[in-house]
Amino acid sequence: MNPESKPGPPCTGAGPSASRARAIQGLTAHSLDVLIIGGGIVGAGIARDAAMRGLKVGLVEQHDFAFGTSSRSSRLLHGGMRYLAQGRLGLVRQASVEKKIVHKIAPHLAEPLPFLFPVYRGNPHWVLWQLKMGVKIYDLLCGGRNFGASTWLSKKSALQKIPGLAESDLKGAVRYYDGFTNDARLVLDTLRSAAKYGATLLNYCRFRNAINQNGWAADVEDLVSGGAGGIRAHAVVNATGPWAGGLPHSRVKLRITKGVHVVVERSRLSAEDAVVMTEGARILFVIPWGERTILGTTDTDYQGSLDRVEAEPEAINYILKVANRFFPNARLVPSDVLSSWAGLRPLLADPDGKPSDISRSHQIRSFEPGWWDVAGGKLTTYRLMAEETVDLIVRWLQKQPDAKDPTALRAQSRTAEEPLLPTSETAGVSGLLPPAFERRIVEHFCRNEWAVHLDDVFVRRTGWHHYLKKRKEVAQQVVDWMGELLGWSSEQKAAELKRYANIP
Repeated sequence: MNPESKPGPPCTGAGPSASRARAIQGLTAHSLDVLIIGGGIVGAGIARDAAMRGLKVGLVEQHDFAFGTSSRSSRLLHGGMRYLAQGRLGLVRQASVEKKIVHKIAPHLAEPLPFLFPVYRGNPHWVLWQLKMGVKIYDLLCGGRNFGASTWLSKKSALQKIPGLAESDLKGAVRYYDGFTNDARLVLDTLRSAAKYGATLLNYCRFRNAINQNGWAADVEDLVSGGAGGIRAHAVVNATGPWAGGLPHSRVKLRITKGVHVVVERSRLSAEDAVVMTEGARILFVIPWGERTILGTTDTDYQGSLDRVEAEPEAINYILKVANRFFPNARLVPSDVLSSWAGLRPLLADPDGKPSDISRSHQIRSFEPGWWDVAGGKLTTYRLMAEETVDLIVRWLQKQPDAKDPTALRAQSRTAEEPLLPTSETAGVSGLLPPAFERRIVEHFCRNEWAVHLDDVFVRRTGWHHYLKKRKEVAQQVVDWMGELLGWSSEQKAAELKRYANIP
């Protein structure tokens, strides 16, 4: 998990404005096989899979790529010990297999991470002997080939492994493996891979509506220029996550829940392994991240704005309270929080039960010819969701009167075998930790990764917002670099800094 010191290859070709103009032309000039609405991890996965099979693919996103849920997760690739405890073996099996696939196709974004799960007397939801059995089942659900073999530890061994862990009533612990990722980078690298196979991608482009007349005619608005246009496509996929239920033609019913995470310096709370903290039946994590530590998450129902999701003080205090109970010497207070983020989980609607009990399974439905709603799921299973969606689209397209030549299509997905990108295209710009703070890095993101605004670079493409200190000074330097690259006036630069300062 060490940051790379060297940037990727020098940027070449036309500037960002020309690239955006080409994307608009590519979306509107000719009919697409499939138009994907939503540039999070699911939409990105569908774009890559469809493009790799020979389909003409377009994708539009009303915000930046990975703006929503896909840059605000716990950054874990996991089967889910909580889902195992709930008896959802099928979901655990799916996710356990998929986490290994992501590690195979994107090793720079998927690192095996051991988890220590301490068990304390008095919590009936998590019993040591049951967890000892559970972690062995967890390994078996990975096909017996998890990232590492699970074990169990005595109280003494657990305290040696995680110094500072609360000793009172500690009975012992289990240790198992999942994976750590960089969620936003996984989206961006998946999109970069899709683009290499011919997909046309455009952020800050809002889908307005569509009508189905001998194929779909979609109205979109370019939020950068203010212009409007039309896109023709045989098929449309609604992969907008929390926004899915609000699109015209959508039949998605969601229960939106919210999760908050905070980042503290590792010197304030340090753990070599990730640590599972429990609050009754709920699970929170301590996750090592370079010189920082991620703590979270909460899990509560949410009914506010989808475009502005805030980490309120009550949620931050709750996370710190749980962390202080498990690590009493840390004595964390709100001023220790370097940064925080809040994200939404687009769960399939279930009015009953607590938010943490709602299934993370996914659903793919077509209620109108050529329109697919893709909803639910989790970060770890994005590739499987994409494969299943494109399977349905390909079969549907092949039955249409003007079907593509079957020899031009690949019936089987190859996304589980083909690497996302070669190392030469990820070194220095994409990894688990933020890249080096250099102008060339910023130039790469502006020219090669669709960056339009300061926060596109500072929050999602680099993670500097959540990792660096003195963010105000660093942001000023980045906005100056971007201003030179994108031709911003002094007024535009001031507006970008104001926009960044308003990030919740």
